[in-house]
This record gives sequence, C-alpha cells and structure tokens, in this order.
Amino acid sequence: MSSANACLSCGACCAHFRVSFFWGECAGNGGSVPDALTVQVSPYHVAMLGTEAKPARCAALLGEVGCGVRCTVYEQRSTTCRDFAASWSEGQPNPHCDAARAAHGLPPLSPPLQPDLSPGRVA
Repeated sequence: MSSANACLSCGACCAHFRVSFFWGECAGNGGSVPDALTVQVSPYHVAMLGTEAKPARCAALLGEVGCGVRCTVYEQRSTTCRDFAASWSEGQPNPHCDAARAAHGLPPLSPPLQPDLSPGRVA
C-alpha cells in the first residue's frame, strides 16, 4: 500500500463490516486467506475472525482506527477486501466507506483537489 493511501490512517471498514467471502479463498482450500483468521458463517461462506458480530473488528487489523492501521495479511486478503474501494480512490464516492468512517466519528473522504485553472493562473 502506498503511504498516500487514506486507508493507512483509517481502517474503519475493517472495524465496521462483516468481511465474508467464499470458503474457497481460504488457504486450506487452495486460496490465500489464513484459515485461523476465518470463521464459518454459512455452508459456503466464511468471515474474517472478529467481523462476524457487532462490534466488528477484523483480527488482521493492526493499529488504531482513524490514526494509523495496517492489515497484517494484506497480501493474503480476501476478494471482499481487495474489491472495497475508499471513497474517491476510483474517482467517485463510496457510500459504504463513508458510512464506516461515520460510525467511527471520522468525516467522509474528500475528492482530490482540482488545480485552479482560472484566467491568469498557471497550473
């Protein structure tokens, strides 16, 4: 992850949502997610340990939400985590990101600032 990544100072999604995914993503089934960090939630789905009930906090999350965090299994994370985009990271807001941040008392992320291109200004 880049140091410019807003997720490194947030972690709200990891401490708000249930992170569930197909059991085939677990290491014991040929995937990459460590089995010891998952719990069965349905016949075909598992969740990251710590996210299966409220209050949620993924067992792989290290650090303090809103201050500085990292995923201890980042390279082995599930597709659910890989597919979750921070607001504005792909040029549009993510209401789920905003909701998780709000649940932790954090403001929504802002879109990238655009350069001032008014007459007489050099970009």
